[in-house]
Amino acid sequence: MVEQRYHAVMEVAAGVPVTQVAARYGVSRQSVHSWVRKYEQSGLAGLTDRSHRPASCPHRIASEVEAVVCELRRRHPTWGPRRLVHELERRGLAPVPSRATVYRVLIRNSLIEPGVRRRRRSDYRRWERSAAMELWQMDIVGGLLLADGGECKMVTGIDDHSRFMVIAKVVQRATARAVCSAFGEALVRFGVPEEVLTDNGKQFTARFSPGKPGEAMFDRICRENGITHRLTKPRSPTTTGKIERFHQTLRRELLDQQDPFTDLATAQATVDAWLEEYNRMRPHQGLDMAVPASRFVPRPRAEQDALPVRLPARLDPVPAPASAEPEPATVPRAWPMTEGEVGAIEVDRVVPASGNLSLRGQQIWFGPALAGTTVTLRIDVNRLHVLIGGGRHKTLPSKLSGRDLKALLAGGDARPAGPWAEEPGPARDTKGTVEVDRTVNAVGYVGLGGDKVLIGWPFAGQRVTLRLDGRVLQVLDEQRVLKATLPSPLPASACGRLQGSRPAGPPPLLPPPAEQIAERTVSSVGGFMVAGQRIQLGRGYAHQVVTAHLAEDVIRVFHGPELITTVPRVTRKEVVVRKSGEHNRRKIV
Repeated sequence: MVEQRYHAVMEVAAGVPVTQVAARYGVSRQSVHSWVRKYEQSGLAGLTDRSHRPASCPHRIASEVEAVVCELRRRHPTWGPRRLVHELERRGLAPVPSRATVYRVLIRNSLIEPGVRRRRRSDYRRWERSAAMELWQMDIVGGLLLADGGECKMVTGIDDHSRFMVIAKVVQRATARAVCSAFGEALVRFGVPEEVLTDNGKQFTARFSPGKPGEAMFDRICRENGITHRLTKPRSPTTTGKIERFHQTLRRELLDQQDPFTDLATAQATVDAWLEEYNRMRPHQGLDMAVPASRFVPRPRAEQDALPVRLPARLDPVPAPASAEPEPATVPRAWPMTEGEVGAIEVDRVVPASGNLSLRGQQIWFGPALAGTTVTLRIDVNRLHVLIGGGRHKTLPSKLSGRDLKALLAGGDARPAGPWAEEPGPARDTKGTVEVDRTVNAVGYVGLGGDKVLIGWPFAGQRVTLRLDGRVLQVLDEQRVLKATLPSPLPASACGRLQGSRPAGPPPLLPPPAEQIAERTVSSVGGFMVAGQRIQLGRGYAHQVVTAHLAEDVIRVFHGPELITTVPRVTRKEVVVRKSGEHNRRKIV
């Protein structure tokens, strides 16, 4: 290009008309005149290509401001363009870049991924109460993980006008009493709202309870304090969108970066510290970047004293000593939170013909083979033990509340449970116990009493001894080592008529303790199950494969060659081998 321009300039200098030179080189006359002028000013260097970029760009963001935006985003990965613009304005920067400019800066520096712009729904209407204390939204959220592998819940409540969190109570189980207790604390602390909006959970309403619906404890508190309790339509989570959006913020800004909590007290302290910043320092986009505390005004203390909160007797605040100073208005009173006041009870029931026993709404499956058997249920608010003939048949999580236990006692068909071992073993009486020898077929079945009984695919092709007493079926190998225990498919009266049956020999031998190894994929919340025990590693190991080494008393978890943690083993369930239906391969579960 430089050579062609030079030749064009030389032709013009030799007297060739500019029009003919421009036509020969396919450019305009103005370009030829420009080449001649630049050659006269700078010589051959003036004919080289130059940038067309302007010397200045008044609408472009300064490099110093762009550096500040990038640094703020790296320190706070959850801050978006709107929050960053607000923070730049708070720091006194002038002129403040627009939200679109900050968005382009983040994309240009690879701090966010450009997304597809979603069209706003035309049928969605936003609404908000005109003043504080007119409406509270309440809900329950999980995902607060404990170091022992458990999970606790949190009862949450938000003021609709100010987005101020009035309730954030961490509880072990989100029972009706726990929810009502947290609600009562908020009423005492902030006063009584005009309305409360909740979903249709059984902790809030008996709207979908089986049988004739009654009045839930939450509804009773609302009625006695003049609160209008509003319910959402089924499957309409956007109605309580403000509290649902708070749950998303809670997970992103606290739970996703938080290791499992040591206990409930630690979890509550961490949530309280984070909530103080959320209520009083963190700007809220739904409030035009104002903080929730700037718009929240609780009931005046004089009005609260004139109309004190009325609560059921079981939720009355614990009275303070006479010599104690009056409690500050901003501190909630103490509440009795335990639900196990009744303690454990025992109930005798007969298994129905269907094999599915129901006790105050909780279903307990036995199977038709145990129809007509009298069982004893030992129950508290945490566990339900099933006993047959004095021996433990199985243990389930209890779904009964303290109110259910009291109702069973009041009905006269239950009795207080006496002392009992934590994990009782099966009954040792071997009277009526028989043994038979069978060969397991290729798919894990044996023939007993004319029916096929599933023993398990791992025993396919093996000769085993089956020990039956009408309650359980024990599988023994050739050395009489106990390999598996299953519910008995036959009653005791039919066991003695089996072909090849004989009186039972000595009790089976227990397998020697040995370390078992199982592979697990960690869930999205950082935990996994092995041998009936949940182990929590934290969200940093989400979706990764770990190896669990199970010894007699401890479980060691490895990620590759690295030892992650060692936890006590609290169950005695065995790690079994099952068949994967998709690839027909053995997999440890």
